[in-house]
Amino acid sequence: MSDGLQRDDVAKVARLARLRLTDDELERFTAQLSNVLGHAQDLHRLNVDGVAETAHPFGLVNVLRPDVVGECLDRDEVLAVAPDAEDGRFGVPRIVGEAP
Repeated sequence: MSDGLQRDDVAKVARLARLRLTDDELERFTAQLSNVLGHAQDLHRLNVDGVAETAHPFGLVNVLRPDVVGECLDRDEVLAVAPDAEDGRFGVPRIVGEAP
């Protein structure tokens, strides 16, 4: 839009999104959205020739410990102190569907 974002534009988008906005909200959101769109235009004007595409500004590396088999807890001891256990497993409340 050459003349910038207008209050009527924000009202139309709000109506299409089925949002009810007060006059104060329309004024505030028009100003905020104008700032966002202005910033997007600033970014559009940047010369990015030779800049590699990236999803993150920093090189990320997962820091994981080695997967080494170690000592495990004894199943019977753990289940003995569980609030509910059945058939060698933890008993948990049913959360989906009806109880059988």
